[in-house]
Order: sequence, then structure tokens, then C-alpha cells
Amino acid sequence: MIRAFTLFMLGLAILVAAPARPVTAAEAPFEPGLMRLAEVLGSLHFLRNLCGEKGDQWRSEMEKLLESENPDAERRARFIAAFNRGYRSFGSTYTQCTSSASEAISRYMKEGEKLSRDIASRYGN
Repeated sequence: MIRAFTLFMLGLAILVAAPARPVTAAEAPFEPGLMRLAEVLGSLHFLRNLCGEKGDQWRSEMEKLLESENPDAERRARFIAAFNRGYRSFGSTYTQCTSSASEAISRYMKEGEKLSRDIASRYGN
């Protein structure tokens, strides 16, 4: 799990380090992947806090993503909505950390790592 986390963070760091280009959402083929990444970050923020990891690590990662993308107001609202959708998606399902919640964390870590790696390798410099 630590290895997956390290790879996820490395991929996210590469994505964040890529220079932001002033591209509109309609032009960006990576847009769906970025929106899904925002949703995954929201899910991880909820689940990791539920399972004992206190703090704002995943919210901070979302802020880094927003900073690197430097979106206009409309696109920024879509990013935030995706993060919030991910956060809220587990609120009605989990009220305490369970083995199922831990498994969801593992799956979302892997998905976030894959999204970060794929976006960086396809569209990064």
C-alpha cells in the first residue's frame, strides 16, 4: 500500500509540475481524466479521514491540481464539484471505517495512481 501511495504521489507530482496551458475544456482530451482524478481525491479525503488519517492531505493535493491547471471560474467549479461528489459519495454508505472502506481506499489509491501516471505520460512534457 505504501508503494502504491508513493507511486500515486509521484504521478501527481509530475502532473502538477507540468506547465499549465491555457486550453479550453472542449479542447482538452485529458479533461475527463482530470475530473475523475478530482473525484478520486474527494473520495480519498473522506475515506482516509474516516479510517483514522486526520488532516487535509487529499484536499491539499486537490489544491495543487487546481493551482497547476489554473482553470477559469467555470472549469474550477467543475473540478470542485467533482471533488465534492467523490467526498459525498461515501458519506451515506460509511459512518465508520470497515474492511470495505479500507478496500475502497486501496482501489481509489490505485485508480488515482493510474490516472496520474496516464495523464502525465500522455499529455505531460
